[in-house]
Amino acid sequence: MKKDLGVVEAVFPMPVLMIAAYDENGTVNVMNAAWGQICDFKQIALFLDEGHKTTENILKTKAFTVALADRDHMVTADYFGMVSGHKLPDKFARSGFTAVKSKHVNAPIIEEFPVVMECELADVLKKGSFFCAVGQIVNTAADERVLDDQGKIDVTKVNALIYDTFCHGYYVCGEKVGQAFKEGAALLKEK
Repeated sequence: MKKDLGVVEAVFPMPVLMIAAYDENGTVNVMNAAWGQICDFKQIALFLDEGHKTTENILKTKAFTVALADRDHMVTADYFGMVSGHKLPDKFARSGFTAVKSKHVNAPIIEEFPVVMECELADVLKKGSFFCAVGQIVNTAADERVLDDQGKIDVTKVNALIYDTFCHGYYVCGEKVGQAFKEGAALLKEK
């Protein structure tokens, strides 16, 4: 039997995404965003507050990066979600992290995070309080330490953080339990 909980704005798992962009002076700003998802081939949708410093930067520069936060850098990833770039202009500098300019878009790559998507702003969807920045993924880069023998990203090596929107905890992605588009094949067989 299920118990009614009322409205709970939560889905699990949610990625912990580090969104980075330059401001008009070339200063790096990074925010922690859990509401983001691949929305089409080669596109990612970020559901952001229009007033965030990073959002303002994305709209000005038309580019951004999206990195997967990992267990080793959880403290700083959480810090990026706690502090506003509007209130603390040197937010990124205080982190001690390193940023390099993307070779593909006008946005910073945060070196410490193991996987990053480099994106150009493709569209902005806005209706009432709903605001979504859609990025065209131009390139994905990953540290060699998180790649498998075929050169693909091995999520068990990434130790990607997952955000629990029910209780606001961080978890780590880990054990592989099946293969998509294969496990259900047994139910397709005639009986």
